[in-house]
Amino acid sequence: MSSSQSPRQTAVFLLDQVLGERRLMAELLALNALEALKPADRARAQRLATETLRGLERIDRVLERHLRKKPPLRVHNILRLATQELCSGGDAHGVVNDAVSLTAAGNRTKHMKGLVNAVLRKVAESGPADWSKLRVPRLPNWLRKPLVEAYSGEVMGQIEAAHFAGAPLDLTAKGNAEQLAEQLAGQLLPNGSVRLATGGQVSALAGFDTGDWWVQDAAAALPVAVLDPQPDETILDMCAAPGGKTMQLAASGASVTAVDDSETRMQRVIENLARTKLTATLCVEDALTHAGGPYDAILLDAPCSATGTIRRHPDLPHAKDGSEFSSLIELQGRMIDHAITLLKPGGRLVFCTCSLLPDEGECQTEEALARTPNLCVDRNSLDRTFIDPQWHSAEGGLRLRPDFWSNLGGLDGFYIVVLRLNSSH
Repeated sequence: MSSSQSPRQTAVFLLDQVLGERRLMAELLALNALEALKPADRARAQRLATETLRGLERIDRVLERHLRKKPPLRVHNILRLATQELCSGGDAHGVVNDAVSLTAAGNRTKHMKGLVNAVLRKVAESGPADWSKLRVPRLPNWLRKPLVEAYSGEVMGQIEAAHFAGAPLDLTAKGNAEQLAEQLAGQLLPNGSVRLATGGQVSALAGFDTGDWWVQDAAAALPVAVLDPQPDETILDMCAAPGGKTMQLAASGASVTAVDDSETRMQRVIENLARTKLTATLCVEDALTHAGGPYDAILLDAPCSATGTIRRHPDLPHAKDGSEFSSLIELQGRMIDHAITLLKPGGRLVFCTCSLLPDEGECQTEEALARTPNLCVDRNSLDRTFIDPQWHSAEGGLRLRPDFWSNLGGLDGFYIVVLRLNSSH
């Protein structure tokens, strides 16, 4: 990215990478795709690309009416970005002019600037009215089909509506959550997370530099809440990066060991712990070879499909195709089995995934119980005032969905279970 890069130009680059190269936005950000932009412009570029991906089905339906054939991907993405802005009340003059300039700037696309100009002038006239008549964008069939089988078509419609609505910004307070909510004019959620209606530039918010809080979806904060760490306990965070749960555990006063196999991702944990002035023992290693402990408690937020996070990561259904799911499911089972060997007798294991797929949640619990006779589900750990009874699943875990807490702005999809190793082993 050159220093002259604009937020719109950068957003088109992100769209090209996600839709053309099937790269995840998180991967692009980790490779400093936005590094040349000022912090406020970074936030805007990311927001523009995210909102375009979130409304992609509607955007393409609006554009189809004005295109005889699909243009090359770069031009298509310029049109998509501009259509999203125009249908969301963006200034037509500025949006169209910028889109034409972006098209004219590329040797391979400059001959299409007339087309871009003509199409977007039509979209500016009729697009906003067309937009509101179109259905809520659906997930691609490769993902929608198994989720409809798991939850029903009606529930899937509610989940997709939550995806389309997007996600507010949730914070976990290091100290008093009520004070933080007052300070940032946020909403205190039932579980103690602080919710802000608008995200914007996170690093500019009060309390960021002083480490008073960290960004963490309310659903992602629940696994540590049900683990209920105590100050005198030794706890292992098996897949720690980027460190939200490590910080929660450390803030409880427990002695925390955090493991992650990526040096790059572990750097994020180091930075987050330094900013919040919290401490943990960090190990860059494969969680499956970790030989520490035995621990009083283990948190296993296992690698997964991340299908529960689509409301904040709408790039995922476009960058993935589900081909890696079976290997992830197999890895989760191996990680559960290894975690059990690191537990003290009577110790507890919280297994969780930010997935909507039962194969990465309920099924994993059932299979772990079948493999390990001295393992049981600790249902009492889920007896909390902030846990809605409808979240409970048959095998004893929690099933969170994006359409839950819809009156408060939704939740990421998550599965959480507390497993206990019987002392008799």
